Amino acid sequence: DNDLGKHDAGGLAAAGCADAFLAPASTSLFNPPALRGSSCLGQRRFMNAVGLNMVSAADLKGAKAELESIIDKTNSNPIMIRLAWHDSGTHDASIKEWPQCGGAIGSIRFDPEIKHGANAGLDTALKILEPVKKKFPEVSYADLFQMASACAIELAGGPKIDMKYGRVDAAGPEDCSPEGNLPDAEAGDGGKYGGKPEMEDTTPNGHLKKVFYRMGLGDEEIVALSGAHTLGRAFKDRSGLGAESTKFTDGSKAVRKDGKEGIGRKGGSSWT
Repeated sequence: DNDLGKHDAGGLAAAGCADAFLAPASTSLFNPPALRGSSCLGQRRFMNAVGLNMVSAADLKGAKAELESIIDKTNSNPIMIRLAWHDSGTHDASIKEWPQCGGAIGSIRFDPEIKHGANAGLDTALKILEPVKKKFPEVSYADLFQMASACAIELAGGPKIDMKYGRVDAAGPEDCSPEGNLPDAEAGDGGKYGGKPEMEDTTPNGHLKKVFYRMGLGDEEIVALSGAHTLGRAFKDRSGLGAESTKFTDGSKAVRKDGKEGIGRKGGSSWT
């Protein structure tokens, strides 16, 4: 039921670059003509064989409504975008096998991936989303994470993202991507950016290009996804950056344009 027909720079950032790594499905029940009239079991076997998750439009709309309510109450917009981006940002376009190629496959919910340094604090987002998953179990975690990101942007006053659903979840920890696939915020020892050798560079722009080009993305997407940091704050116990608190984040200022009380976490500082 989303009506944005194209992805602009804001849309790419909002969706956590979700559509760069889509499973080909739609928001209605995925029911190929060859399967119409077949049993549900037969349909599910077919879906598993071709690598798609069968989910109904009713479940997707129900999950979206739940997400909108939870995100509005918890002011968790930024962390939902971060969760979706970090789940999808492991993608390697040079690897054709699934799930080895990474991407938006829900693997971030497993240890060791959730404990990667870049994912510090994201276990909070997983806990917030778990009640929605229990209520709508047919919606994959992979879809749920990307849907939460799109809802978060829309609720914050951003565009309505044209999403596709049907992503299949990673089965377990063995499907997790190795650490070091996401961009570094600071240079490490030796003045190099990058969590693993093939992503290393002595300049931030060189490092970003290596990371994003690996995903099959280009310079426009680098700008869009980097710009998404304007929503939310930096916390030392997550990114390792940012002030403990500022006059804008100490809880004394209104943080919502609509006038509702901001009940999110206090402290931290703007990325920009």
